[in-house]
Formats: sequence, C-alpha cells, structure tokens
Amino acid sequence: MAVIVKYIVVRNGEEKMTFATKREADAYDKMLDIADNMFEFLEKSKLKLTENQLEKISFCLAENKDDVVGILRGTKPKKKPAKKADPKKAKPEK
Repeated sequence: MAVIVKYIVVRNGEEKMTFATKREADAYDKMLDIADNMFEFLEKSKLKLTENQLEKISFCLAENKDDVVGILRGTKPKKKPAKKADPKKAKPEK
C-alpha cells in the first residue's frame, strides 16, 4: 500500500487545485490572494468591465506578477526564450 500526500488549495469551500508539494500549493494560494486583491482594485476603478472580464484580467495580472511589477517600475518585461523546434513535428519526408 502506498501513501500519497497531496496538498489541496481550497477557496470558499471549493477545491481549486491539487499539488504534490506544500511549496507549490502555497505559491498558488498566494497567486489567488493577489488575483482577489486585483479584482477588488479593478472593481473600484472607473473602468466599466463585466465580472468575467475583471476575473480574467485579475488572474492574468496575478499569474504574471513578476513581469507586471517590472513594468510598473519602468522596465521592459523579459522576453520568454523561444521554444526549440520539436524534431517529432518536423516535416514528413516524401
């Protein structure tokens, strides 16, 4: 018999995500906290956005917080490295 430890992030009684490590679960929980705070901030703004739009924008900003902080400090976001070509997806030979 195997014992498996799982860390589950729960918000308002709803399971959001399951992780293998506490560190990953804590990071995701923190990201959700940031998204909640961004939602409240945007909701109080003069922007006319639907609740769905507010949720998507808040989640996007929270997921990319490191880039957002850099942008707010006046620096350009780091470019993500280009993905290497997958040899399995190469053009088939004739």
